[in-house]
Amino acid sequence: MSARRTELSRRGFLTGSLLVAAGTVLTTACSTDPTGGSASGAKTTLNVWYHAYGEAGTQQAVLRYAKEFTKANPDIAVKVTWVPGDYASKLNATLLTDSAPDVFEIGDFSEAMVRRGQIAALDDVYGSARSDFNANAISSVTVDGKLYGVKEIDDVIMLYYRKSALSKAGITPPRTFDELAAAAKALTTKKQKGLFVGNDGIGDSAGNAVWSNGGDLVTPDGKVAFGSAGALEAITALKRLHDDKSLLLGFTTDWWDPAAFTQGVVPMQWCGLWAMPAIEKELGDDFGVLPWPAFKAGGAPVVRVGGWTNCVNAKGRNLAAAKKFTQWLWVEQSALQRDFAESYGFHVPPRKSVAASAKKLSAGAAKETVGLAEKYGKHNPGTWELAVSSAFNAAAAKIAGGQGDPAALLADAVKKAQREIDKQLGR
Repeated sequence: MSARRTELSRRGFLTGSLLVAAGTVLTTACSTDPTGGSASGAKTTLNVWYHAYGEAGTQQAVLRYAKEFTKANPDIAVKVTWVPGDYASKLNATLLTDSAPDVFEIGDFSEAMVRRGQIAALDDVYGSARSDFNANAISSVTVDGKLYGVKEIDDVIMLYYRKSALSKAGITPPRTFDELAAAAKALTTKKQKGLFVGNDGIGDSAGNAVWSNGGDLVTPDGKVAFGSAGALEAITALKRLHDDKSLLLGFTTDWWDPAAFTQGVVPMQWCGLWAMPAIEKELGDDFGVLPWPAFKAGGAPVVRVGGWTNCVNAKGRNLAAAKKFTQWLWVEQSALQRDFAESYGFHVPPRKSVAASAKKLSAGAAKETVGLAEKYGKHNPGTWELAVSSAFNAAAAKIAGGQGDPAALLADAVKKAQREIDKQLGR
């Protein structure tokens, strides 16, 4: 499953643009006019795109940030454009036109956008603050030694489990894949399944399987790596979950929503940190968090770190102003970064100092999750475009479902993925 499509599927909201200037929202469209009257009084009007976050209050927050920016920079108006639906497709199409945004966010970072000259290098935007960003936030936006985005939030995705359900069944929180599979089977009854990873029965589990057995998806130089013997071993093992009929399939919402977990439909679910406030509201402290377990002793546990990254249009007419906005909001304004991360669902601020000062993330399961991300976090490679991830996940689904020879299916996926990556890299 494409991480980018997954992120978008959990956030479908209203559309529109608002113009903010001199810190005042002027229209019901979405911009900030620093003159207090219209954008015509500003020297520059930036068009800033956000996908339609589903967490309540997020749209109002980004408008407030734009207003604060225009107060500090009255010569720059900000048009905030809120984009619902298939954000990635709309963004890619608009970037080819004169209406392309000056600043925009993307989900999983795209190296292909760098290769196409669509996003600007932002090393100068980071300045001395570069060392304050966590390793994942830096490595995920680095191409040929340069930084092409500033991470806004880290979305940490991990395994939730119901403490009381596991305790009643005499099950210890799983630390290896065998223990996870055994727990899922033991917790499956006529009324519930033991584990929810996604309505398709795959979700992130195939990528997690590869990482958890010491492998990788794609190497830094663009070579497909998920065809290794270790990757095949771990992906093939996913069939056990399907054979045991311990996976919840076809629920009313997908893995990104905690409803199956909070409603007691499953005692274990792969879901994100963003859902923790809702889980705490329903279950109190009757839950714990774990990484996806190591495939076997000596393997590596995994939590997936996604999130959203601020990028600047390299071909835009307002490059300097766009960089100024990005630097102001995502590098300099620690209070706003902290607000964005912990007030609208829970997310981890990519800056280490900001994460350390986020009170809502400083205790309990939230604090534990931050630690898991630091220790076991993995992000999808920059070449993990839809065509690449689709080839991988289609093969993994067939392997897990027992539909063909695993080695042949994975080898075919490697060939397809490598062709697509070679196209991205122009080779």
